Amino acid sequence: MAKEISKNNIPVFEQIKQVDKNGNEWWSARQLGKILEYSEYRHFKPVIDKAKEACINSNQRVENHFEDFLEMVDIGSGAKRPMEDGVKLSRYACYLIVQNADPGKEVVAQGQTYFAVQTRLQEVQQMQAYQQLNTEEEKRLFLRKELYEHNKQLAVAAKNAGVIEPLDYAVFQNHGYMGLYGGLDAKGIHKKKGLQKSQQILDHMGSTELAANLFRATQTEEKLKRENIKGKQKANQTHYEVGKKVRKTIEEIGGTMPENLPAEESIKKVEKKNEPKKLPKEK
Repeated sequence: MAKEISKNNIPVFEQIKQVDKNGNEWWSARQLGKILEYSEYRHFKPVIDKAKEACINSNQRVENHFEDFLEMVDIGSGAKRPMEDGVKLSRYACYLIVQNADPGKEVVAQGQTYFAVQTRLQEVQQMQAYQQLNTEEEKRLFLRKELYEHNKQLAVAAKNAGVIEPLDYAVFQNHGYMGLYGGLDAKGIHKKKGLQKSQQILDHMGSTELAANLFRATQTEEKLKRENIKGKQKANQTHYEVGKKVRKTIEEIGGTMPENLPAEESIKKVEKKNEPKKLPKEK
């Protein structure tokens, strides 16, 4: 049976995280392999090698994410012995590993969602532009623009999967919403949040809700492309499953469910307020 969370509601992948003296987080490849239910470390090594290849293909430096070290391993009765094939993994390395692990294992599927969401969150937080934002309005504007761009990429991925007609795409989008919003489609979300039919849902989301939908969009796009999914029904189911997994992650970290977050002022009004003020013309 797959492991999910501990009694204190901390995801199992977070439980095995370690932090070095400089405050950098890392994971032991040996521990991660056990969590992912590989019976022996030697069976897990090929997955690490595939992840390293993916790292190179992503134009990332392998040594920044996979660090060899001498690991002390329990051998029973409180004794330990050094193992030379230990590997310290960054969060990004863990993400690449779970993407290349056995997808038939439930815990691997959980890991894919957990590290995908957490890695994306880290990427957003580390963006220089995002770090300079101070107010909720600035964060909303930033994330709404990000989501706008990624929704365009999601539409392309959905089209390649067989979602061609506008009505089909609306159904596809509703499946993503239903997964993330506990069964509510776009109409249900409008009603829950007291929005008018003419009001765009995304334009009335706060930064937290926008971030959740950004994760939904980016991870669905990646899954559609990575697994070369074809057919409207399979694409719809994929969108639903990803939305549901993002919802599960929110639940695991103790977040507020997106349907319970309040509707915010229209992003268009926020944009207008944040437009650079024009200087008066000189006489």
